[in-house]
Amino acid sequence: MATERRDRDPACETSGSHDGAYDEHLERSRTVWDRWSDWYGMSERDFEPMREAAIDRLALQPGDRVLEIGCGPGVNLERIRDDVDESGELVAVDYSPAMIANARERIDAHGWENVEVRRADATTATFDEPFDAALATLSLSVMPDIPRAVETVYRSLVPDSTFVVFDVRPFPDGPARVLNPFVRRFLRWYANWNPDGDVVASLEAVFDESEVVDTYTHGTTYAVVCEKRDAD
Repeated sequence: MATERRDRDPACETSGSHDGAYDEHLERSRTVWDRWSDWYGMSERDFEPMREAAIDRLALQPGDRVLEIGCGPGVNLERIRDDVDESGELVAVDYSPAMIANARERIDAHGWENVEVRRADATTATFDEPFDAALATLSLSVMPDIPRAVETVYRSLVPDSTFVVFDVRPFPDGPARVLNPFVRRFLRWYANWNPDGDVVASLEAVFDESEVVDTYTHGTTYAVVCEKRDAD
């Protein structure tokens, strides 16, 4: 299914009100990720096996319609596009204009007509049609309102669909937890990580099923598979 690129800024298509802290966090995220947009290559390579494993968990099929939340410079686009083929569709969103520009360069370089990237706030984004699957890699934990972002994904999926999250966190257990104050400060500086958010708990609260299926680097990076079931 070919998708018409939207040059308008869907970030303006938000609903609801936010407090000052929310707006400050969102703007800080834009600044941070604009800054890192041209230096993402190392992160792309380091996390590639983990991202690939997360996408494997989606078990995508040709013709699927996929949502990616926080796509950054588009490091997952090619793999997802290969899985859904020309008959599928991929819609990716991010709040950083510089990241969006890099992602669109990838799309233009490959000539993908069924891949669309929008600038949007994931907590309030709306979509015209539901998705068969969704993915978020290294993105949910930096959002200003993680539960609302998760709710956005849940509403946007068809029944009996899967949402896979790959993300980072401080040490969850063990002696290394003594280092967590430093880890939190680093993540806050490096990625505008949300210290008040809990990705795993938010996923468990919203989705019908949610399970941490993979952990890496002493549990500081992890993958969660979430299922939205048919209400019947």
